[in-house]
Amino acid sequence: MAFFLMLTAFALPQVKAETKQSGQPQMLAPGYGDLRFTAPIPGTYKLPMLGQASDGNVLDSEGRATTLHRLMSDVNHPGKVVLLSFIYATCSDVNGCPLATAVFHKIKNRLEKEPELASHLRLITLSFNPGHDTPEQMKAYGATLQGKGVEWHFLTTRSEQELQPILKAYKQIAEKIYDAKGKFTNTFSHNLRVYLIDQDKQLRNIYNTELLHPDMLISDIKTLLQPEAKLTQPTTSNLDKSALYSAGDNKLSYENKGYQTNSIALTHRMGKPADLLLTIKQAPLGLPPVPVPGNNPITAEKINLGRKLFYDRRLSINNTFSCAMCHIPEQGFTSNEMATAVGVEGRTVRRNSPTLYNVAYMQTLFHDSRETTLEQQVWSPLLAHNEMTNPSIGYVIDKIKNIQDYNGLFEKVFNEPPGMETIGMAIASYQRTLNSANSPFDRWYFGKDENALSAKAQRGFQLFTGKAQCSQCHTISKEYALFTDNNLHNTGIGYADAMSDKTPNPSQRVQVSPGVYVDVASNVIASVAEPKANDLGRYEVTQNPQDRWRYKTPSLRNVQLTAPYMHNGSIASLREVVEFYNRGGIANENLDPLIKPLHLTRTEIDDLTAFLDTLTGDNVEELVSDAFAAPVGDRD
Repeated sequence: MAFFLMLTAFALPQVKAETKQSGQPQMLAPGYGDLRFTAPIPGTYKLPMLGQASDGNVLDSEGRATTLHRLMSDVNHPGKVVLLSFIYATCSDVNGCPLATAVFHKIKNRLEKEPELASHLRLITLSFNPGHDTPEQMKAYGATLQGKGVEWHFLTTRSEQELQPILKAYKQIAEKIYDAKGKFTNTFSHNLRVYLIDQDKQLRNIYNTELLHPDMLISDIKTLLQPEAKLTQPTTSNLDKSALYSAGDNKLSYENKGYQTNSIALTHRMGKPADLLLTIKQAPLGLPPVPVPGNNPITAEKINLGRKLFYDRRLSINNTFSCAMCHIPEQGFTSNEMATAVGVEGRTVRRNSPTLYNVAYMQTLFHDSRETTLEQQVWSPLLAHNEMTNPSIGYVIDKIKNIQDYNGLFEKVFNEPPGMETIGMAIASYQRTLNSANSPFDRWYFGKDENALSAKAQRGFQLFTGKAQCSQCHTISKEYALFTDNNLHNTGIGYADAMSDKTPNPSQRVQVSPGVYVDVASNVIASVAEPKANDLGRYEVTQNPQDRWRYKTPSLRNVQLTAPYMHNGSIASLREVVEFYNRGGIANENLDPLIKPLHLTRTEIDDLTAFLDTLTGDNVEELVSDAFAAPVGDRD
């Protein structure tokens, strides 16, 4: 069953109390007070499946051995929803373990008045201090908390050895605190987490200190207990593949009140590994043989290793960001939803993410052509402070060496452990397989299929190579078409961006969601934003004034898939790009002499845009499906 998730941050008020020791006000967690807004109506929303609830060996309060899964699905009372909390009995942090117990106690009191609900809920409290919290201690701890008709289990474990796998599985951090003499103080530094688990032992929500409130938990529990409407399972016959292999949730018309999500559940975005070596052995129609450096020959094992690295979020400083999060496979191996890239923790990147389709044929890389090989290129985003933010090359190498599922992989492929050179060689080998052609244009032009292009697109081709002069930079030869001269040009876009009036208006329009804008005072924005950095293009590499605002010519293959356009993502659609060049770019002292007004009519602009739409390769779905099948490097 597919579930769709919308995360909402509630601004929960905090309650003040006085501590007995100091009399100073202390901020209590929201769960101690009244909910200051109306809890959501049960059944009006869905809770996502977050994964299987983990099992583990435990002891009940009578000292009997059992397991978490056995308690979650008691044969005498199956089909219950479970609330699971981790505590230790001597915890004195009022917003820690006592909060979890207090919220459970409030729920218990409510269950006594709602026996039907009580019959479908099981509360489980597990100690993470087995040295102190023996079964006897947990029995005493729970003695005054039990309620009539309410099932509440108080558990511990035989030892820390049995406890640790449970804590790790639930990502529950509990670190012992020692005194100055190194003696354990029977206290812990820990994060409060309470887990909602459905009747099938699936995690459905996780609550922290700020979100743990009995009213919210009751709404979620009742939502899980309501019968689910049976959803039609998407299949290859009833799924629109254009939607499957595009952004996961198309936000078109999001600003309209009648907007409905079109998101496709992750369970139906599963892919199938492809034989990527085939795109190297036999380049698709319209492309020349793939250039492969002599010191990095392609093998299937090397491609697989590079693919694993490319999608692995653990290669970033905080284990959350992979190469594929800027170069999103289903969005043209770029990002359709952002003008410029965003790195770790939302850090701004100045430029648009270039597509990786056919990157094997690029003689230079990055918008300013500062790198010449894929093997070297990979290190720039790995180390950039606003991309993947790793502090050093050695840090990345050591991190990979210490990730268990990389054990032996580099040795098998390169006969040596991970290193700066081999990491670059592996990722580059995967990127060299992202070749896509045999488009309708290729079948018409190189394959001589007269029916492959419409008359409109054929007229567009004549304009492309004639009046519009596009092919002077986006080149086509008799044998193949890269649609790039691998050169750099000044179109005026960078000049206008850098030299425009920087004096802010009193307010600025800020996009808060797709198609939704609000006016925000410029002084407010300035108080939280850093000044926008200038971008001088190739000049930043060469320091040659003639190179100001010159950027690399992108290939036009698959261009329909790679919006927004230009180095700064400033143009949203292909038609707008054609209209920009029809106007002759933006005048400046270094404007490329090839850029001049084209005097195209509206019909000719339509025809030229139609031609550009025919440059999409026929293996895009296969490459995206292969990407969906790649592991993403889940954190331990």
